[in-house]
Amino acid sequence: MQIDNLKVVTLDYTLKDDAGTVLDSTEGRGDFAYLHGARNIIPGLENALNGKSVGDSLQVHITPADAYGEKNEELVHTVPRDMFETDTEIQVGMQFHAQSTSGQMMVVTVVEVSADEITVDGNHPLAGVPLNFDVKVVDVRDATAEEIAHGHVHAGGCGHQH
Repeated sequence: MQIDNLKVVTLDYTLKDDAGTVLDSTEGRGDFAYLHGARNIIPGLENALNGKSVGDSLQVHITPADAYGEKNEELVHTVPRDMFETDTEIQVGMQFHAQSTSGQMMVVTVVEVSADEITVDGNHPLAGVPLNFDVKVVDVRDATAEEIAHGHVHAGGCGHQH
């Protein structure tokens, strides 16, 4: 069976940046399954997997435009420290939920801390980063009606509660 829309695809993969640093991998965690065509994975990888079959292996280089987008400097803001209502010491790398100027909830990452101000970045951590995948297709199957209705894979095919 070939990979096509509304198929459940199971992969083994290793993700690296252009310097060869491993950013993510299924090694030691088990296979990764997703619903093809439901925007469960980045577009560049999904497009590269179209038409592949069980046992196929491929290496895919994905530009930021087909992954998490280019870094948008308008999403980097410096705010007064007192905007953070927490007893915890704010440190670089911490993530918080915030509301955008348009009212949408977003995750921001602390990128700089000073005595009076904190700089946060609302970009995805991999925005602007070219990605390199080593992928092996482990399984391809038809999605269940429930998986199609929910837009994602259900572990073990037995469904789950939402």
